[in-house]
Amino acid sequence: MQALLNIAVRAARRAGEVIVRSLNRLESLQVSSKGRNDFVTEIDHAAEREIISVIRRAYPNHAFLAEESGASGDSDTVWIIDPLDGTTNFLHGFPVFAVSIACQHRGRLEHAVVYDPMRQELFTASRGAGAQLDNRRIRVSRQRDLEGALIATGFPYRANARYADAYLAMLKTVMLASAGVRRAGSAALDLAYVAAGRVDGFWEIGLSPWDTAAGTLLIQEAGGRIGTLTGGEYRQNGNIIAGNPKVYAALVKALAPHVPEDLREP
Repeated sequence: MQALLNIAVRAARRAGEVIVRSLNRLESLQVSSKGRNDFVTEIDHAAEREIISVIRRAYPNHAFLAEESGASGDSDTVWIIDPLDGTTNFLHGFPVFAVSIACQHRGRLEHAVVYDPMRQELFTASRGAGAQLDNRRIRVSRQRDLEGALIATGFPYRANARYADAYLAMLKTVMLASAGVRRAGSAALDLAYVAAGRVDGFWEIGLSPWDTAAGTLLIQEAGGRIGTLTGGEYRQNGNIIAGNPKVYAALVKALAPHVPEDLREP
């Protein structure tokens, strides 16, 4: 199965090259809107095509679930792809964005890659084999509670703007309880940073499978936990809390009073 991870790494690096080459022509890029403050560029599409091309040459019968082109193919093995997580950052030249690729077999995540093309940092994981940053083993932090913790998050937008008040209550609670909150703008990198112990926890509302699939496996293989806002099983869609085991539990407890009823599991 290591061959699958190698292909994912190759695809992520190729997509990263497409992205970095375009940075000197941001003003001339074609940009369209998928929704309010939700943008897609020709580079998102080009990077996604590059990823799918690399994988398809090696595994022509595999299926895909990609942010820009959607679902395609019919196979037990599905590649879940976000070619450019952090498009708004990218459009502003703000150097925090990533390529995210996960390989899922019969509904179970098996391999993951998150690649930061600006820092050329490569986060990888395979089920049962641990998580790595540039081939060095990584683990979640040893932080024991929210006091002293550094927590990452993402602001709700698009259709999730109706949860702004609930989110702001969550944010206030975590800000007052922790050492700091960071909103860098790339959920894939936030999750990779949890796995590497750079941040102790993370939460966000309204994510999609391509945002979180690779990061989920990275965190699990690095010894962390990942779940819903109420601590339920996370199924690669919607609302998420992640962290080392103690910070994860502390975040679930801290956010619980502010979770709207329609975001709670039955």
